[in-house]
This record gives sequence, C-alpha cells and structure tokens, in this order.
Amino acid sequence: MGAAALVVSAAPAGAAPAAPGSHAAGEDTKTPVLVDGIRERAPAARTAAGAARGYLAARKDRYRIADPGRDLRPAGTLTSGGRETVRLQQTHHGVPVLGGQYIVRMERKDGRRTVTGTSGHYFTGLRTAVTAEVDDALAVERAVGAVRQDLDARAFGAGPDEEDKDTPLTGTSHGLVVVPNGTGVLTRHVTVRGTDPAHGEPVLREVYIDARAGYPVLQYSGVRTFGAPGTTATRSPAAPGPSAPGTAAAQGRAARALAGEPAPGVTGSGVRLDGTTVPLGVTHDDSRDVYVLRDRTRIQSAPDNVLATWDARGRWVSDLSGTWPDGLQEFGSPGPQFGTEATESGAVDAHWAAGQVYDYYRTKFGRDSLDGHGMTVNSLVGATNYGLPYVNAFWDGQKMVYGSGDAEYRPLSAALDVVGHEMTHGVIEHSAGLVYAGQSGAMNEALADYFGNAIESDARHLSMDDPDAGLLGETLCRTKDARDCAIRDLNDGRTTAGSFLGVGFGTDSGGVHLNSTIFAGALWDIREELGPDLADAVVYKALTEYLTPLDGFTQGRDAVVAAAKQLGAGAKKVAAVRKAFTAHGIVPQWEQALGIDSDVLLSRVNTYDTHLGAGGGWWVASNSDESGSEPYSVWAGRTDGKGQLRLMSPNDGRYHVNPATDGKTVVWQAHGPSGVDILARPLAGGPVRTLWHGRSVGTALGVDGDVVAFAYNNYGGRAGVAYLSLKDPSNVVTIGGGTYHRSTFPSVSNGKIVYQDRRRVSAVYESTTRLIDVATGEEKVVQEAAPGTSLGPTAITGDHVYWLLDTVGQNGTTALRRAALDGSGIIDLSPETGPGALAVSDVTASADAVTMVARTPSPELTNATLAKLWQFTPDRKGDGMQRSRVSCNRGEQLSAAAAGGTRVVWLDGTTGVSDVVTRARPTGKCA
Repeated sequence: MGAAALVVSAAPAGAAPAAPGSHAAGEDTKTPVLVDGIRERAPAARTAAGAARGYLAARKDRYRIADPGRDLRPAGTLTSGGRETVRLQQTHHGVPVLGGQYIVRMERKDGRRTVTGTSGHYFTGLRTAVTAEVDDALAVERAVGAVRQDLDARAFGAGPDEEDKDTPLTGTSHGLVVVPNGTGVLTRHVTVRGTDPAHGEPVLREVYIDARAGYPVLQYSGVRTFGAPGTTATRSPAAPGPSAPGTAAAQGRAARALAGEPAPGVTGSGVRLDGTTVPLGVTHDDSRDVYVLRDRTRIQSAPDNVLATWDARGRWVSDLSGTWPDGLQEFGSPGPQFGTEATESGAVDAHWAAGQVYDYYRTKFGRDSLDGHGMTVNSLVGATNYGLPYVNAFWDGQKMVYGSGDAEYRPLSAALDVVGHEMTHGVIEHSAGLVYAGQSGAMNEALADYFGNAIESDARHLSMDDPDAGLLGETLCRTKDARDCAIRDLNDGRTTAGSFLGVGFGTDSGGVHLNSTIFAGALWDIREELGPDLADAVVYKALTEYLTPLDGFTQGRDAVVAAAKQLGAGAKKVAAVRKAFTAHGIVPQWEQALGIDSDVLLSRVNTYDTHLGAGGGWWVASNSDESGSEPYSVWAGRTDGKGQLRLMSPNDGRYHVNPATDGKTVVWQAHGPSGVDILARPLAGGPVRTLWHGRSVGTALGVDGDVVAFAYNNYGGRAGVAYLSLKDPSNVVTIGGGTYHRSTFPSVSNGKIVYQDRRRVSAVYESTTRLIDVATGEEKVVQEAAPGTSLGPTAITGDHVYWLLDTVGQNGTTALRRAALDGSGIIDLSPETGPGALAVSDVTASADAVTMVARTPSPELTNATLAKLWQFTPDRKGDGMQRSRVSCNRGEQLSAAAAGGTRVVWLDGTTGVSDVVTRARPTGKCA
C-alpha cells in the first residue's frame, strides 16, 4: 500500500532521567533523542561545529557516536545573540543518512561555549556496505518506471486516442543515500518530475532505489501544497503540455538584475483583491522600461537578492514545479502604481504578502529570509491546470507557485495565511527539513499552517478567542462565508484516537494534510494559552533548534515542551503545553491504541508498493525483516490464521514482491539489477523455479492450476500481457507490448484469462475487454468500449468476468462491470453515475462474492472518502446483488484479495503502518 518503513527513534514512555538534566533514550539507537536541562563545557574550537563535534566525542559513553569528526558533517549553524544551534548531518562511510541529523545547542560567552542540550537522530545500528551495484542510469530508469506505474494505475492509463503517448517523466539522480531502516539500506536518491495524468497536477517525487537490487524502497512527494493534491485543485483533461524547460542559469538570472546595474528600489502601490490599497516594493527595470514587482528594500544582507513576483498566467502548473521556465517575466507596469491586471491576477496580493511574511520572521526572530541568509523569494502567480482553473498553491523547494483560482476561489495568493503557509515550508526546509511523508510530513504541514495562520491573525488583529481565528484560506471565496470557504480549521478538535488516518505514501504523501490539524490544533491551543508572542517564539525555537527531518508527533511534542522550558515559560505554562498535546492524543506510544475490527494475519508489513494474493485457503504477502533493512521476502499463511507462516522465496538480495497463489502454487516477482524474474514454488515445498525473465513488469500476476498470467512492460513502459504453463514455461505467449498495441490487467481462473486490450486498427484505436481460453487458444471480445473509455483492473471466476472502466472522463468516479464468460448479461454492479457512484480502483472475486477497492468521490480527503472495501453478494431473493462494507476500520484499505466464499484479505492502514488483515464476512454498514 506504499507505507514504506521510515524507522525513527522514538522516546519511550517513562524514560528515566539521567543527571544532570533529562535524557530520553531512543528505541532503535543507542544515541539519546533528547538531552535537555544540562550545562556542560564544550571544548575550545575555532568554529561552533568543531566545538559541537568535540563535545560529542568527549562523551561517547552517553552519545555512542564513535567518531563525530568523521561521521557528522556540519549542516548549518543558527546564531542568535549568544546562542548557537549546530546541525550535524550523519554519514555512514561517507554516504549521507536520510534523516540522520543531530543538534547541539550551546551558549557562547567570553569565548567559551556551554552546551545546554542535544536532540535528533543518530542511527547507531547502521552496518550496510556502501558499494553500489546499480548505477545512476539504471536507478533513474527504475525510479521513472515506478512513478509511471503508480500514476498509470491510478488513472487506468491514457484513453485510446492517447495510446501512443507516454506520460512525460524525467529523473535526476542525486547519488547515494542510506535509508536508516535497521542496519541500513543503501539507495540512490532520484527526483522524478512530470505530470499526473489523472489530475494534471505537477509530479515531483523523491524516490529511493535500492542500490544493489534496483527496487524502489521509498517514494514521496517533493511538492508541498496548501491543499491535498487532487482535492482543492480543479480537475482537467490530462494532456502533455508544451515544452518549457528551465535551466539553472535562467533561475540564477531571476535573482539578479536583468540588465546593467541594479536599479534602486522604490515604493509603489497596488490594490489587493479585498479592495485595500497597499504599498509595494518595486524597481524600474531598464531593460524593459517598466516598473516591476521586485522589492529591493528588505533584504540587505545580499544586494542582488530580492522579493520578486512573476507572471505565470497561462502557464501550466505541471511546467512550473521543480523547474524555472524560460521566458518568465516579473509583473510590470508603466508606473510604480500597479493597476487592475496586477490586482485580478493576484500579483499585488502575492507581492504584498511576501513582504509581510518576510517582515514577520525578520522582526520576531531575526531571520533573514527563508534560509536565514537573505535568499531571494520568488512568487509565481496565475498558474493554470492545462489552461483551466487551478485552486491550489505549493512550495517546490525553490519558489512559491499560486494557482489562478476559479469562479468561486480567488487566486490563492489572495490569502495571507496561504502565502505564509507556503513561505513557511521554505523556512522548514532550511531548518528542521521535515521529510514530507507520514508523521514528519504532517508536522511539516502543521507548522506551515500554524505560522501562516499566526501571521494572518496578527495582521488582521484577530483575537485568539475569535471563532474564525483558526480558519485557513477563509478569505479566498468570492461568495461563500468564511467557514464554508476555509480549507482547514485549526480548532477542529481532532485527536489521534478519533481522527488519525493511516494511509500509504501514495495517498497524500502518507496523510500529510489528512493528519496535520491533529498536531497544528495542539499548537494553536498553545497559542491561546500562552499568548501569541510567547507561543510563536516557542514553536519557532522548537522548529529551528530541536526538530530534525524524521521526527514524528511524539518527538514534536517533546521539542515544543523543551523549547518552552528553555524560554523560561514557567511551570504552569509548560504544563499547559503538555495539556494541549495530551488533549489531542499526542502522548508516547499513542499509535498502539488504534483498534481494528478485523483479524491480523501479519502485523507491521514494512514493504513499499507490493500487493497481496489469496486462494485455496492461503494468503501470500511480501515482508522485510522487523527493522525493514533486508530485501523483501514472500511469506504464505492460512487465511484462518492457524499454523505457522511459510517462507517461500530465497534470501538472495533481490526484492520478492507481488505474490499470488491458488492454494497449491505461489508465484511472484523477483526484482534485481539485471531485471525481473517470475518465480514459482509449490506451497508444500520444493525448489524455486524461474518461469520468465524480463526488463520490467506490472503488478498484475496470477496463477490457477497450470496457468500463470502476468503483465510486463517493454522499454518505455509499453504494456503487454503474457501467459505460460508451469509444465512448460519456455512456451510464453505474449500480447501487446508495442507502441500501437498495448495490453494490461490480466486475471486468470479455470484455464481462462481476461485482460484489457488497446490497439490501433485502421488508424482508429479500439479498447476491448478480452477473454482467452488457454487450452484452445480461442479469443473473444467480451465487450468493446465506447470511444474515450479508459479500462481498468479485471477479475474472473468460473462464471463471470469483472472489470473497471471510466466512460465519463474526469468525473471522479468509475464503474464495476460484470458479464458472463460468453459476454452476455452485461451489467454495472457499481455504476459510474448516479447515487452511490464510487471511484473504484481495484477488484477481486471468488465464486460467491466480488470485492472492490473504492473511494467515495469528494473534494475533500476524509476517512469516509479514503479507499475502502465494498463487497457484492447475491441478495436474499437471488435475483440481484447487495452491496456492503467489508470493514469499518479507519484509514486506507488496499490490495484486496478474495480468499474463497466472502472472506477477503487486505492491507489495512488504520494503525499508521500496514497490516495484513482478514474478515470472513462483511461487516455491513459503517457509521
């Protein structure tokens, strides 16, 4: 389900104090995650980083860092008055460790330094070798392939008219990185850029490819959006955009005067969308003979660095993420007073608000721009979604991009809290660097919400007891009132026990928006209790001096509490801080209190993007070791939970994934540096056999008796279907795999295979659902799809064929269709339109029931709209099918596998990690 195991050290409940001060030990490291309340002399050194490393080296008995001078690289020092906060990046044999960052806090007086505390994650258990077997080129190919497969699976691929057009994706390798699972996983870090065909949203994925086997072990978004992607953004037809490549040189020019000597900054003006006239920092650009929105009045530390606002109207958002398009220009005006065009585009609001946010951080905390060192702040306004309205905003690591808005929502830059949110993402990136996935990503969003809302509340002079003070984006709507318009509410009262939603990294980057107000709500309560000035200082100190990239909610709580103490908040106020977190359920070990209504077959499945199989009373799944550091293995167990698990795959360094079984044989994929093998082994035991070898495969794989069917990909992602006999695997039959003929989503049962086929016939594409009788070779068309239809996953039993399809493009729903094996009796069990229509993404079937994975369509992501399991069984009269929920578990439910009768096995995300669970019969209705 994509819930990769990012293992971090959490402070256990009841950690014993270690004099002097408090000392919180980590669960998976010998290095303490937090030491506070100490005053210990640091050794003399020329630099703060040298003193910090010398201090850690002198106390190896406490910190267990063998060689800080070798294994900890300076990653920046924050200096404020007499305080120094040193961040140190962990390396393992010279290779950086993802999230491995340790902080040393010191006071400096009269040339001497005193350490007042430390915090962070230094992973003491790393043992992995750092010699790669996969080069950059192969890592990029595998990363691009993984993202393409994920996007295609969500969108069912392109429609018939786009069959020969591949999803435009590119990858850039950043070298080796150790992912700190257990003893460590050596990976190549690749950034993949492109476009999501389902939503037209920009794709910017951080992908980590195992450097020995070439398998993706982690993937998450690099785009920090204000709203969850695909929810607040207006959907549009997917199509490739015009090429607008950016270059580093072009982006560098954006931060400097375009011609000649920099012109002096002057004060202009403009009208915001709320009708108020505001001063604007502008500059006369001699090369264009216009005044531009380029503020030279604020950043004094670097003369060439500015706050600039750029005209991105008509630019597609997919061309703006992670790149700097050629030809982009700052908003211009003949005079220093900017008119209607700059107002209606949101440029005036963006430019004014960027100055307000800059001033907030400068005035309150002495921070010089987003990086603390006077970096240029670039805002792009007017971005569209393939020419259609785009209702979202994001920070991509370089700049802020604001959507055009639509008939109801103003341009996203019109809300100061949105601008503050996005710019705070830049502050976070240049301080704690919270990884944008799972709990650390939710805290990233929470902190951006907190400061964005704090800045707006102060500017609007809102009292903290104002019922609208916690709303974000509430000023964006043209007609709706504030509460109906708001994207989020920090006073929504959400708690971990009642509201936390466990999802894979493929959904909202692991719930970064879904779960953010749990943590942000606690922070906002603290602002109400402590008052704005003290609370802002506490949260900023926690962000910049305590938090590190892989911290979760519990470490976030500890950081804020420690920061409050350090700022002298007093016992009552520190108690109020603790009370706020406790009220939102953020207490040590809170994840263990989340319950489910299903039977657990395998807990804490710490694998990334691999599916389950079931049949004949058995289930099969991939799993790593407990720490997540070993390549994945295939395990089998009984669906009734009895007996011992059986290891089916060899421990050979490859990643064994996407298994399937018919209760007699287990088949699966083995991913290694030379490609992918389809392997098989009898459940009763025996040798592992190699059935097929190829460059790339899809996730669909099935076995029934002597027949094995699977999806494969030729170079460039051109999809095909293959099937073979276990008795004679050398005789492989392939279908599709070409530019003008592609096939996918095969399922097999009772000697028959159903699959989806797209081919060009007489210059016209035909999309069909097809059935093959393996014994006779006879092939028939079950149904030809209407033009423009996208076809999805299939299932087959001894009596029926089931498949998914999307006939009404971009309406957010899909249909589950059924037909007899001869193509007769076609009906939609779950229609694409009408009451109760769902966004169905997967299907599995037994002789007695068909189960689908489906989301309830909604502009918002909530528990009710996440992927859930729905099952159809014959109604009591026997002349129809009744629909019911399989389970009422919270969070995401994925990878369903029919296990006979009405029993289903699936991957459940309720607890925040993936568990293999089962139910023998559906639960019915859920509240």
